[in-house]
Amino acid sequence: MAIRNLSNLRAPKKANENKKRVGRGMGSGMGKTSTRGHKGQGSRSGSSLMRGFEGGQMPLHRRLPKRGFNNIFRVEYTVLGLDRVAEILATAPGTEFTLETIISLGLLRKKGGLIKVLNNGDLTGPVTIHAHKFSKTAQEAIEKAGGKAILIG
Repeated sequence: MAIRNLSNLRAPKKANENKKRVGRGMGSGMGKTSTRGHKGQGSRSGSSLMRGFEGGQMPLHRRLPKRGFNNIFRVEYTVLGLDRVAEILATAPGTEFTLETIISLGLLRKKGGLIKVLNNGDLTGPVTIHAHKFSKTAQEAIEKAGGKAILIG
């Protein structure tokens, strides 16, 4: 490819094409019906069809069955397992897991997300964990190991 300079600059394709002007006489090729065809709903002024309109046929979004239920009040938590906590403690010993620490470790991706700690592993040493929710067994496991489970908010 040649080096671009002022002598070989070009406008992108279709950048300098004019807007389609309809209804300007038969010689333009877009006269008489102004590209609207003959009669019918789309040819009338002010015609606008709803999204998914299929000419009176039952639209696809109504032909397909509805499934399931979306709970608009659902609260989603990011799960943090005690096995992951133990794994991190083994590599980088720090006895406190605050929200900032959890975010910096990349365990919480969603900004403003909530954390729930689950018991799916064994803790070797005492650790303080700050989270929005704890399962009962996780809380017991943390306290058994000599740590603290602190609820946020």
